[in-house]
Amino acid sequence: MSKIHFEWGEQALAHLRDQVDVFVIVDVLSFTTCVDVAVSRGALIYPYRWNDYSSQEFARRIGGMVGVSTRQPGYSLSPASLEAIEPGTRLVLPSPNGSTLSTMTQGRITFAGCLRNAAAVAAAAQRSGERIGVVASGERWKDGSLRPAVEDLLGAGAIFARMVGEKTIEAELAERLFLSVEMDLPRVLAGCMSGQELLERGRARDVELAAAINASHCAQQLVDGAFMCAT
Repeated sequence: MSKIHFEWGEQALAHLRDQVDVFVIVDVLSFTTCVDVAVSRGALIYPYRWNDYSSQEFARRIGGMVGVSTRQPGYSLSPASLEAIEPGTRLVLPSPNGSTLSTMTQGRITFAGCLRNAAAVAAAAQRSGERIGVVASGERWKDGSLRPAVEDLLGAGAIFARMVGEKTIEAELAERLFLSVEMDLPRVLAGCMSGQELLERGRARDVELAAAINASHCAQQLVDGAFMCAT
């Protein structure tokens, strides 16, 4: 029977590393939603921790490009910017949250989970191993500390709702919360702190894309440093 854990952030991921065979990283607004939108169109998304000269050098080595600021035109950490991404594009998407966590799993089977692909990722993760760790990235306060985020709690809960196994209490409660608001996700995501921040920046489409529960049938797995559709 599957053993299913739920925790938050970098320290939790490091703690779980020796206890699980499979990681699911959840960063609904916006990294893992970006991964789903882009990879479902045939692009490859490379997680990277730092958005600096080293990310540019890394992109050159893989024959790709680095995502731009969400305030600029081009591919970025805005899911809406990736709706028309060209198949085969190799895009490096640095972020301090979901992207950073994705680089820390040290060879464990790793999936990018969000509301859009919750059912597909749940099934793929359970096919891949019996010990599963779902890690929500959360957001950051100004001092860099972890800010738990409602959207990631719901994204994790949506994944747990499609899993069968021995779930920790934390996982059970995340699932219950998701089920209680499943029919009201667009309003909830628009009303949470992260959603409000995006709306204030004119990014309503990003919130809309993120709230589209099980719109995708692709489970994005990290293979050779890039997220791609699992086979």
